[in-house]
Amino acid sequence: MFSASDVKALREKTGAGMLDCKKALDETKGDMDAAVDYLREKGIAKAAKKESRIAAEGLTQMLVDGNKAIIVEVNSETDFVAKNEEFKKFIDVVCKTILNSDAKTMEEALNLQTENGTINEYLISLVAKIGEKISFRRFEVVEKTDKDIFGCYSHMGGRISVITIIEGSNEDVAKDVSMHVAAMNPGYLNREEVPEDVIEHERGIIKEQAINEGKPADIAEKMVAGRINKFYKEVCLLEQPFVKDPDLTVETFVKNNGGVIKSMVRYEVGEGIEKRQENFADEVMSQING
Repeated sequence: MFSASDVKALREKTGAGMLDCKKALDETKGDMDAAVDYLREKGIAKAAKKESRIAAEGLTQMLVDGNKAIIVEVNSETDFVAKNEEFKKFIDVVCKTILNSDAKTMEEALNLQTENGTINEYLISLVAKIGEKISFRRFEVVEKTDKDIFGCYSHMGGRISVITIIEGSNEDVAKDVSMHVAAMNPGYLNREEVPEDVIEHERGIIKEQAINEGKPADIAEKMVAGRINKFYKEVCLLEQPFVKDPDLTVETFVKNNGGVIKSMVRYEVGEGIEKRQENFADEVMSQING
């Protein structure tokens, strides 16, 4: 009915994935033009063409249900789309659907069924409707015991979201810790979580700094130990000075309120995504000259 070269040709023509192209040709009995229309109608061809764009705006969101909670990040190309009701509805559905499932990986999550098809099909239709690249970037489901408390905090309308788990204490303390995490962005919970290669890299930089300051090698080594301790206090949540009372570490603040910090998750929209830097004047001139 159709060959592998037909699938390849359809893929090159539409930019859609191999499996989507095969399905389109199956549905249209090998009719290439009808297959292109099929993909366009499904929003797949249109969505695929947007894959090269950079989506670094968007929203983070959380949802709690009993002893389970989820945090997600969905990206868009512009902040304007992040305020779109259809976009927000999609995130709501993603949160509820995954939280009510056993999905562990992104692949499993994308294949979960919603009222609008799978999450992946829903995403493709949303891209086609809004006309902008949208990507479901990541999610994490966290679970607590009955003794634990979730601390949830959202900053700047979903620009940053944090979930902490505190054993003992109360919701106000847990929320205060999450607000601290949002503000101070600790990379790790404690020293044990900091990878050895990160420490070695930091040691190398500190030693080089000391030598550049003219310190002898033996003094430089002693300086490394002191500055590494300072580094831990900057990147580890438990050792950071608490924002509401810098005389206390976060760990001491929670301990004084009868609790222990067990975990934290912090999502910030677009973190780690290389944003395209565009010069508006150059862009206008290129269009005029073009």
